[in-house]
Amino acid sequence: MKIPASTYRLQVTPAANLTHAGEWLDYLHLLGADWVYLSPILHASEGSEHGYDVTDPSGIDAARGGPEALEALARAAHERGMGLLVDIVPNHQGVASAAHNPWWWSVLAEGQDSRYARAFDIDWAAGGGKVLLPVLGSEDDLSDPEKLQVRDGKLYYFDQAFPLAAGSWQAGDSAAEVHERQHYRLMDWRRGDRELNYRRFFTITTLAGVRVEDRAVLEESHAEILRWVREGLVDGLRIDHPDGLRDPGGYLDDLQQLTGGLYTVVEKILEPGEALPRDWATQGTTGYDALGEIDRLLTDPAGEQPLTDLDTRLRGGERLDWHDLIHDTKRAVTDTTLHAEVQRLAREIEGEGKAADLSHETLVDALSEVLACFSVYRSYLPQGAEYLQEALAEAARRRPDLSAALTALGPVLGLGVQSAGELSAAARRFQQTSGMVMAKGVEDSAFYRFSRLTSLTEVGGDPAQFALTPAEAHALFARRQQEWPHGLTALSTHDTKRSEGVRARISVLAEIPDEWAELVLDLQEKLRGTEADIADGPFLNLVLQAVVGAWPVSRERATEYAVKAAREAGLHTSWLDNNAQFEEQLTRLTEYLTEGAGQERVAAFAQRIEQAGYSNALAQKLLQLTMPGVPDVYQGSEVWSPALVDPDNRRPVDYADLAARLRAIDAADPGTDSCRPPVDSRGDAKLLLTSRALRLRHDQPELFGDYQPLSAQGAQAEHAFAFSRGGVVAVATRLPLALERAGGWGDTSLTLPDGEWEELLERQTLSGTVKLSNLLRTYPVALLRRA
Repeated sequence: MKIPASTYRLQVTPAANLTHAGEWLDYLHLLGADWVYLSPILHASEGSEHGYDVTDPSGIDAARGGPEALEALARAAHERGMGLLVDIVPNHQGVASAAHNPWWWSVLAEGQDSRYARAFDIDWAAGGGKVLLPVLGSEDDLSDPEKLQVRDGKLYYFDQAFPLAAGSWQAGDSAAEVHERQHYRLMDWRRGDRELNYRRFFTITTLAGVRVEDRAVLEESHAEILRWVREGLVDGLRIDHPDGLRDPGGYLDDLQQLTGGLYTVVEKILEPGEALPRDWATQGTTGYDALGEIDRLLTDPAGEQPLTDLDTRLRGGERLDWHDLIHDTKRAVTDTTLHAEVQRLAREIEGEGKAADLSHETLVDALSEVLACFSVYRSYLPQGAEYLQEALAEAARRRPDLSAALTALGPVLGLGVQSAGELSAAARRFQQTSGMVMAKGVEDSAFYRFSRLTSLTEVGGDPAQFALTPAEAHALFARRQQEWPHGLTALSTHDTKRSEGVRARISVLAEIPDEWAELVLDLQEKLRGTEADIADGPFLNLVLQAVVGAWPVSRERATEYAVKAAREAGLHTSWLDNNAQFEEQLTRLTEYLTEGAGQERVAAFAQRIEQAGYSNALAQKLLQLTMPGVPDVYQGSEVWSPALVDPDNRRPVDYADLAARLRAIDAADPGTDSCRPPVDSRGDAKLLLTSRALRLRHDQPELFGDYQPLSAQGAQAEHAFAFSRGGVVAVATRLPLALERAGGWGDTSLTLPDGEWEELLERQTLSGTVKLSNLLRTYPVALLRRA
């Protein structure tokens, strides 16, 4: 099995396709990236920017370059000694336009007789033998000949085309009559969340779940992917959303068999303290767990109480408990946007003849409560049985009226099984459902309501865990080396709520919580009663952190972020029910902060924490690039890249500019300061660090062996985090403002492992015990290689 030394993630879009990726290879090779990591490239919905809505798995999307472009890219990468890692989507397919998805079109045309009927996870009985499609603006549209028509052998609702079953229409039939004879039923879109009868990706009705647990479905849906493997075009696979699958472990076993043992990583979200199943046929996760560990190491624990006090004050004196919040947001999801999934789960239990003593309403209520109390995305019974047990107990504590129902549900959901083979269909569906509830209730709701310190509300993170001590971080890094040394580590991805650079700056607020509170409260007072007053202190805090973290940021970008965040939070406006008045106030707020009367205060505060934010950003990057695991660099994050949530973090990257800047750094005279770019807004210091670390991993992977913590000595020792990988030593600064207040490093020193060491950023040779004031005189980080 080939193992990458590092990866570089590219978002492949129609405007930045596989052909363009080939043009950027020279830069990526110069940077030191070992493998190129591509977002999904199979046929996707027309105009899709992300590619996760695969409409036809049989070929490569022409808009993304087509098969010839992949072959050319693979050939060029392999000629440079680079590999290709490709993101694949086994869980679902895009069905927004039935005509663009041949599998879905077949199911709608032929119903349960279609050869693809088994490919999609459809509850035919619940739809009366039909697929329920929530696409109508109103049920009245079915009888409106202007809106529903039969033409060209198809049924049209406005411009949406649907197939007609053989022999289901003839001249003179009304469109409404023809519609009644089909294998599908069009219904009001508002009914989808409660009545949908096919599994989807989270709450997105245009992404239909695929049953890859069926070996024939797996093989056909992966035929093109397996061709890439067979022909040597790709060297590894990244698996999107494995938690949506019926049996993730079984799928990975099948995939390893079909690929002959290819390098594979999974987009698995681990909560703090949760472990990836050791028997999975994978090299590890895509690295969100590493992201959370690094950010918390660089967060000052002393800021927790003052920032909590600020949040409480902004809530009118009410202290918000994170665990109560996510219980309520998850319960809201089970009762609304994912209610159809809970109903289906209840029907499956009833169909198995289990929990017969419970009414349907009680069963749905009890299932919803257990899902709301689940502390991780899902279990993989019998592994993770403790999470199910805890959820049942917590549900009983919160809802004692459901105690009897919850006791009955335990064995139904798989409590006590000794092997996965003993699990019922209902128990397996519960495991698929809990991750959906977690994602929508936490990531896409609670994260936008809990604004105490938003650098901690990141995918896979628990903001109730405020910080990590150096000892705790060392233990986690050592565990990674022992258990998952070839899993990815990440700092930014296409799904992060804030890029690493933005989080690095926001983390500084924990060092100066009183100054931050003064800014927030002062702006809140100045905004009171104006057109920009959103009358929500915690959400003002969230928006202000985003603006300061990404500063300088345009009004347009700030507004786009704020509106999306507010709709996700769902308190004043939402995706389904936009509150135009509130969103107009938000627009006025972002205008006030970026261009109006508040701009000067915001700019001054951003300048106050700018250098500390850069220090954190360099520390983040050094740790990620040298710690155990395979570092992934998200496109453009080799410089500051202050991006907010998508689509802001998927903006095109100017690789020609980055290449020119890197060549200038490389060409600088080693004996002058020109080879050491300053730590400023340009970001060349981060480009220097990234290139030196990536090249080291690529050229001398043998230097990255075991993991040994190193401890500094002296009054400021807590501000240095250092470790040895055998032939490489990394030293990073923690809590830079507190270090500055203490007067700098003073006599604090670090004893290097035996031998001579070459520092690759400062270009100095060192040995023995070194003063940190000398080692870190130019940069807040040091990267040393054994001479």
